[in-house]
Amino acid sequence: MYYRQRNIGKFIGKGEITMATSLAEIRARLQQQDTKTQGTGDKGIYAHWNIPEGATTTIRFLPDSDPKNSFFWVERAMIKLPFAGIKGQPESKPTWIQVPCMEMWNETCPILTEVRPWFKDESLKEMGRKYWKKRSYVFQGFVRKDPLGEETPENPIRRFIISPSIFGLVKSALMDAEMEEMPTDYERGLDFQVTKTTKGGYADYSTSKWSRKESALTTDELAAIEKYGLFDLNSFLPKKPGDVELKVIKEMFEASVDGQPYDMERWGQYYKPAGASSGYNASATSAASSVVVDDAEPEAQVSVAPPFTPNASVATPSEAPKPSGQKAEDILAMIRSRQKKQ
Repeated sequence: MYYRQRNIGKFIGKGEITMATSLAEIRARLQQQDTKTQGTGDKGIYAHWNIPEGATTTIRFLPDSDPKNSFFWVERAMIKLPFAGIKGQPESKPTWIQVPCMEMWNETCPILTEVRPWFKDESLKEMGRKYWKKRSYVFQGFVRKDPLGEETPENPIRRFIISPSIFGLVKSALMDAEMEEMPTDYERGLDFQVTKTTKGGYADYSTSKWSRKESALTTDELAAIEKYGLFDLNSFLPKKPGDVELKVIKEMFEASVDGQPYDMERWGQYYKPAGASSGYNASATSAASSVVVDDAEPEAQVSVAPPFTPNASVATPSEAPKPSGQKAEDILAMIRSRQKKQ
């Protein structure tokens, strides 16, 4: 049996209660944030970036099971550290490691602390963009139209890794006064249509949009929510680094800037490249270690310049990491020296 109140989005099923906030609260929170200037093997993740050019997939977003989350998504901020290769593997190709940015937990990120001043120097801006955080957003919901023709998993509630460009379209519509209902409402919610085109040789999703017509969840969709429950989206964020992990991240960052290869024996217990276990004792990496698996869509991995360089060009995922022409210590020493003089 289901019990829900449309205005507050309450749904009770199988002993669990999930709560979605009002649209007005979401708008207030988004405005507050603006004021502050702020491929995967997991079948639970729907890879919408793999749909054919010109195709559209229809998604129905669902609320977060965490009642403390005012939104129906969580933000993920990651930093990619490029390396020339892997130490001890002469034939290894350029690779990269993805690590969590501490700003995800509203704490100081040691990498961004070093990188921010680089944008004041024209000769360091390009390198600064390479090490800037990449945002993506984790949602959950149903795939109502699937151009990929995938077999639906046993649990049809999928997760979506949404890039900043698509998220901007989601957010702008939420701020539109003409949207009267929560789009995650079970009876009068809205589908979101992700359309893939190309622009300048790259995937473009700018024509994606919310459906104009409201629709109710189907009996099968409601049954799936009752049977499986909604996800706590925070559980899909990376593990927060502790003191040891932060030290490792700092070491990897300096080695990356220096153009050194990735050292599996030194850092593999904490962070390692996806699929780099070949030739390495995988047992050394415990289940409790904070290994980061890349499940972000390719478009979301595009390097985005920080707020004070909004019109700067971006680097594409296909670009191979290039060793720096300067030593990391020299660059960091130069930056710190300039800061002291200011």
